[in-house]
Amino acid sequence: MVHTPAPGRSVVFADGVRTPFGKARPDGIHAQTRADDLVVACLRELLRRNPSLPPERIEEVAVAAATQSGDQGLVLGRSAALLAGLPVTTPGYAIDRWCAGAMTAVTTSAASIAVGALDVALAGGVEHMGHHPLGAGMDPNPRFLTERIVSPDALDMGKTAEALHDRFPQLTKERADAFAVASQEKFAKAVANGQVEADLVPVASASAELGWGLATADELARPGTTVEGLANLRTPFRPHGRVTAGNASPLTDGATACVLAAEDVAAELGLTPKMRMVGFGFAGVEPEVMGLGPVPSTEKVLQRTGLTIDDIGLFELNEAFAVQVLSFLDHFGIADDDPRVNLYGGAIAIGHPLAASGVRLMTQLARQFSEHPEVRYGLTAMCVGLGQGGSVVWENPAWEGFTHEGTAA
Repeated sequence: MVHTPAPGRSVVFADGVRTPFGKARPDGIHAQTRADDLVVACLRELLRRNPSLPPERIEEVAVAAATQSGDQGLVLGRSAALLAGLPVTTPGYAIDRWCAGAMTAVTTSAASIAVGALDVALAGGVEHMGHHPLGAGMDPNPRFLTERIVSPDALDMGKTAEALHDRFPQLTKERADAFAVASQEKFAKAVANGQVEADLVPVASASAELGWGLATADELARPGTTVEGLANLRTPFRPHGRVTAGNASPLTDGATACVLAAEDVAAELGLTPKMRMVGFGFAGVEPEVMGLGPVPSTEKVLQRTGLTIDDIGLFELNEAFAVQVLSFLDHFGIADDDPRVNLYGGAIAIGHPLAASGVRLMTQLARQFSEHPEVRYGLTAMCVGLGQGGSVVWENPAWEGFTHEGTAA
């Protein structure tokens, strides 16, 4: 006899915030701010924005970081919960799936809610790449290379992006540069329209030279970028290559966090669902072409939810590299300039603080859902270092096809 498990509880994304994203440099806005304090700012802002949520009802805090040491160590979820003033009874933990850390914090917390182990959780991520440069402190097992488990290039993300260009010659540098310029243009438009600032948490910024300041806006965007301006940039990962600083995400400092709850509990507490989780999937690919990861993870979640790519009305795809997004779009037959993709621009303009980015995608999708009641389903997806992909399908509670009883019309 085959046992079919009972369906889990419906899980909703009730709110999401992020800090301004800063340059991972000594002169960046967060250069002298601790990584854990960036997380704390996000947690406190979620509590401020949701006064009907009693802190004692928060039953878990999951915070991701790709480098779990220094100011990103000490069981980050638990330490950030204490620093944010949550009750001492609130547990927390740290999680790592590199670039998909915050995404995994969300899916892991959501799974716990779905099976009834939790009612409400906070999930997010942080990466202070100024304090913790990419790969700092890593000690890869030498068997990776001696036993040819991966190629030497697999541990260099820029080289994996160049490998995508090699594998798919139609993914030209010209297409990558054009996509990058469009990302900058869309982000500048979203900022001008007030679609970005609404979800930013102002963060006090300390400077030994300048004193205290207040970080209120992202600082990585390059408005006015042109294809001509990108054409001759240096290709640091390969002589005469195709990946440049102009068509890749910059090194970034920043944090994100969100509120997740069982849908019935959200109603009880007066929280307004912004998205309803439909399903999620993670998958592995050859580490040498890690940018392909979102393709099988998306295929997996679509198969498990009974949806097709045509059902997805909005896409939030992390732009680690332009070529990585283009490989996804080509696979699914989506045009480079499809208006459903990254409406507010992406990481090429905004920045990619590794483990924090997953919730940035979700927060943007949630706002887009509210602006587009004609759209029922959206996708957040990203590639992950060492050859993985993560994808989450969300449903729009504001979809105009729902009746007042919450069922499909």
